[in-house]
Amino acid sequence: MKNIVSFFFLLFVLVGCQPKTMHDLSSNSFIKVDGQNLKKPNGDKFLIKGINLGNWLNPEGYMFSFKEVSSARLIDQALREMVGPDVVNQFWKDFKDNYVTREDINYIKETGINSIRLPFHYKLFTDEDYMGLSKNQDGFARIDSLISWCRDAGLYIILDMHDAPGGQTGDNIDDSYGYPWLFSSKESQQLFCEIWKKIAARYKNEPVILGYDLLNEPLAPYFNNMDELNAQLEPLYKLAVKAIREVDKNHVVLLGGAQWNGNFKVFNDSKFDSNMMYTCHRYWCDTLQTNLQDLIDFRNKVNLPLYMGETGENTDAWVNAFRSLMEKNNMGWHFWPYKKLKTSSCMVKIKEPENWDMIIKYTEQPRGNFKQIREARPDQELVKKALAQFIENCRFKSCTKNEGYIKALGMKP
Repeated sequence: MKNIVSFFFLLFVLVGCQPKTMHDLSSNSFIKVDGQNLKKPNGDKFLIKGINLGNWLNPEGYMFSFKEVSSARLIDQALREMVGPDVVNQFWKDFKDNYVTREDINYIKETGINSIRLPFHYKLFTDEDYMGLSKNQDGFARIDSLISWCRDAGLYIILDMHDAPGGQTGDNIDDSYGYPWLFSSKESQQLFCEIWKKIAARYKNEPVILGYDLLNEPLAPYFNNMDELNAQLEPLYKLAVKAIREVDKNHVVLLGGAQWNGNFKVFNDSKFDSNMMYTCHRYWCDTLQTNLQDLIDFRNKVNLPLYMGETGENTDAWVNAFRSLMEKNNMGWHFWPYKKLKTSSCMVKIKEPENWDMIIKYTEQPRGNFKQIREARPDQELVKKALAQFIENCRFKSCTKNEGYIKALGMKP
């Protein structure tokens, strides 16, 4: 009996001495809203300091150095015109397999960053044609892998629906058709809520996920019926939150303002959920207190957290100054983006493949009819080689660390 007691005592000591990791958190141990702050399960304040995994599950033209083909649908179309569907389908699979991997996540953590924001396309959860698949989409498989990597590394995740059914923005940002049809389509709104409910049901007990960013940059400022559109944003958010709360009461929901996540005057019922916060975006402003004050005033008014979900695309000096300003004002941040082709305004840079300029040139040619496509099409074998080289170059081991940018984030390269 004495030996049995000793055994269980030793077992208790060993278990009690194990380090607490994100994997050990119970289903009730989630980051929560507490006034204007986020609080970790142990009660400590959590200030978001992270990076956006832009382009990976939501391709954007400019991050491939394209100008005219600016959204995922237009990129896909141009590539198919050059080398056909089979090559492009394989390219997108290889792209998703290699653009962000466990190595990338481990490196992000090593720099000192504490979280990532994942932009994703709603089509990853439907049977629509997207990134090489038209059925059996792999959205959950991709997010599951990311969760596993982030759990092991010790990073939190915000899931960001960058492209909603029908389009929430009306520009290339949402990969739509030039108008925010989401706000005039009951079918799109229903699908929007259904997808979020499906995501929430799957991850309701996953503490690695910090929260759900419901709509990225809703309602561009270009439309004549702006007041009418703006008035529909908060009611749509309420529908989505209601759907989420039917299956998940654990996670924070994040609401972005209208007009590029910048207009918060559209909110009237600012605390309709007990675990909600707001998210803003701001680019290319000055780095003075006045450039944040309107956001701080709104935060003080609603007494809820407000964090900068996107900013960046600027010099290292600007990034450092704006980051410091946000931290001085108790505002968390996710800079944009982690990885990009050629330029250094990101954490790691992808080397441009040989003959990539040939692909860029094609995307800028007139392609309004089949004759123009035939006349503009470049050498198919050279395009195939360039696409294959892009995949190799985008892998973490092939990328270049932008030390100045990482230091500007207050992190260690």
